[in-house]
Amino acid sequence: MAGDIRLLASMKQVEEPFGKDQIGSSAMAYKRNPMRSERVCSLSRYLISLPENAAHTHANQWFERTLDDSANRRITLPEGFLCADVILSLLSNIADGLHVWPAVIRSHIEMELPFMATEVILMQCVKAGGDRQILHEAIRQHSMESGRVVKEFGLKNDLLERIKNDPLFAAVHDKLDSLLDPILFVGRAPEQVTEFLNESIRPVLENYSNEVNSLKQNEIKV
Repeated sequence: MAGDIRLLASMKQVEEPFGKDQIGSSAMAYKRNPMRSERVCSLSRYLISLPENAAHTHANQWFERTLDDSANRRITLPEGFLCADVILSLLSNIADGLHVWPAVIRSHIEMELPFMATEVILMQCVKAGGDRQILHEAIRQHSMESGRVVKEFGLKNDLLERIKNDPLFAAVHDKLDSLLDPILFVGRAPEQVTEFLNESIRPVLENYSNEVNSLKQNEIKV
């Protein structure tokens, strides 16, 4: 989760909470580094390493339990719980103040959507009687050239214009807009999210409603 937030933040699609006087970078004043998520990733790597420590301790026990595990356990057990507690506090703080920027997300989708729609466009033309191999080669060449224009010159994705100007794709010229509806490419994601919330998350929240309602948001200093 924290890794995904860091990646999405680099594309300015989301931002974790950012205090009024928070400094995102000591070197570059304009930056809003996802410092909470970075901290989660750092601590998680440490927490993930602790079970291996316990396995080594267990593997080195002799015929009966020896006392060479006690010093190790006195460090790793409390540190494991403390580390998990900090991670959960950070994640709670992030989730409570996460900012999502739909306009930026929309611009990224619009940039990539023509490439994503090539399979749908191809199949619609085949259904209309086109030769799949010829159409596939044509759309491959258009895609490669459009991608080159974007990467080499920083121009917008012009794949749709290329398809509109190619008579091979005449069968879809009048319905390209309907084939590019983003909702057609999300599959069952909305239903899966709803099912997960209803079947896995809400029962837990309801079961521990008293504890959840009594929780107070920890102050996170970054």
